[in-house]
Amino acid sequence: MKDSITNYIEYLANERRYSLHTIDGYKRELARFACLFPITCAEVRPHHITHFIGHLHEQGLKPKSIQRAVSAVRSFFSYLVKTESVRQNPATGAVIPKVAHKLPNVLDPDQASALFDKPDKASTPVNPKDLRDQAILEVLYGSGLRLSEAVGLNISDLDLPQGYARVIGKGNKVRNAPLGRQCILALQRWLAVHPRRDLQAPLFTGRGSQRIAPRTIQQRLKRIAVDRLGTDQLHPHMLRHSFATHMLESSGDLRAVQELLGHADIATTQIYTHLDFQHLAKVYDDAHPRAHAATDKNEADIGS
Repeated sequence: MKDSITNYIEYLANERRYSLHTIDGYKRELARFACLFPITCAEVRPHHITHFIGHLHEQGLKPKSIQRAVSAVRSFFSYLVKTESVRQNPATGAVIPKVAHKLPNVLDPDQASALFDKPDKASTPVNPKDLRDQAILEVLYGSGLRLSEAVGLNISDLDLPQGYARVIGKGNKVRNAPLGRQCILALQRWLAVHPRRDLQAPLFTGRGSQRIAPRTIQQRLKRIAVDRLGTDQLHPHMLRHSFATHMLESSGDLRAVQELLGHADIATTQIYTHLDFQHLAKVYDDAHPRAHAATDKNEADIGS
């Protein structure tokens, strides 16, 4: 099984272009499965998957962790079926514990305004790192890019006159992400001091002219958030969630938001409808005459 896992990991890295973080997760879960069952891939049956799930339960793993582990095994065997290494996927019918979906945290409008418009030294960058960080902020929130997508951008991926960036997302899928006016301005300021001028250079650099590390962006965002928001609870995916939520609130167009986010399945995008409904419900309660009428009647009924 070890050789097959190695081939699959190489496939994820070279053809699917998954992030290092995602690939490490697949390696870990598949190694756990292979250690439990020292047999060939062709010998794995559905009862092995069931036993694997029970083993994870006994280890005290939470439903989300079990779901992630089984998902890795299922994807692995789907690959083996595709390459005709095995005839069937033994994990297809596996019953995975249900996970309560937690709605992602997002910036409210006041926080978004403070993050981008606060009139202090942090919002008027004067050195190359500040210019780079401001451009990263604009790309993550203004275009809703994943962290790995932003890190992977090259200068050649930008078309500033047309206002978009060519993005390679999950599954090696390419999409054009629109760039807003403020994002374009921030990118132009950063490109003016970029350490490399060749088009194939990474857009965002860290030390010297090397491509910036995801961890560096995470750390820089926390530093910016402390300065501008008074908290370090800011991360790249929070900016992506905020982008999606604010776009949906403004447009109501779920399909368009799906395209902008690069989601293969609209079901993935639908989580933002829950966030949007919460916002709309609050607006209704605060502003709609019928909401107040119902409240007034209830209070009258209680008083009587």
